[in-house]
Amino acid sequence: MTNKIRYFIANWKMYGDLSSLNSIQRVIKFSKLNKSKKFKIVYCPPYTLLNQFITKVKKSSIDVGAQNIHQNFDFGANTGFINSKMVKNLGAKYVILGHSENRELGEDNKHINKKILSAIKSKLTVIFCIGETLSQRKKNKTKIILKNQINFGLKGVNKRNKIIFAYEPVWSIGTGVIPNNIELEKNLKFIKSIVSKKFKEYKILYGGSVNPDNIKKLRKIDLLDGYLIGGASQSSKKLIDIIKKTFN
Repeated sequence: MTNKIRYFIANWKMYGDLSSLNSIQRVIKFSKLNKSKKFKIVYCPPYTLLNQFITKVKKSSIDVGAQNIHQNFDFGANTGFINSKMVKNLGAKYVILGHSENRELGEDNKHINKKILSAIKSKLTVIFCIGETLSQRKKNKTKIILKNQINFGLKGVNKRNKIIFAYEPVWSIGTGVIPNNIELEKNLKFIKSIVSKKFKEYKILYGGSVNPDNIKKLRKIDLLDGYLIGGASQSSKKLIDIIKKTFN
């Protein structure tokens, strides 16, 4: 494994309340005791917990991000939504965009592109999710889907902007099934071949059923700069185990 910084993005999805704040204390302590290790932890809790998380991790090396934003940069009559300026004003540094769960609800590449441009304008680091469905995979359309998601999603984005790409095969999310290393490396190399022409700096993560049991398999892939972790990240023990097993 190369000596580079590994990202561990904890996507809590629609989970957690104020009592959940107690559970991250263990991760904060772990991060302080392992400063020599090259890793970055980012928590992406629900909107309702953003402010509390930011306050909680203030004196640690842990950062916080949002799970989504509205596409409009300016304030407006969009009941129930928050935009990039609001997230940035709270102290968040990251935002997850293009997640398949949101794509399934109607977000298309054009919609996601507007959100990405808004996030960059607010100086948020974008965690840009891309990935194919099971049907698309079976029809050998993975490369076409990934290329379109990248090209259309990042239209107008400056090559100097830092983007974190999260490759999440939709068929893997929440199923416990992950691609074999040969398939995963092939898709990651394809993503890199497109991205490297567009950006000077970028990171590529894997997401989709990442857990303490399969991390030793995933860590063998040097193309990866880290992981976008869903359900397992809601447990401090599992998140810490994933980080430990990545390095040990």
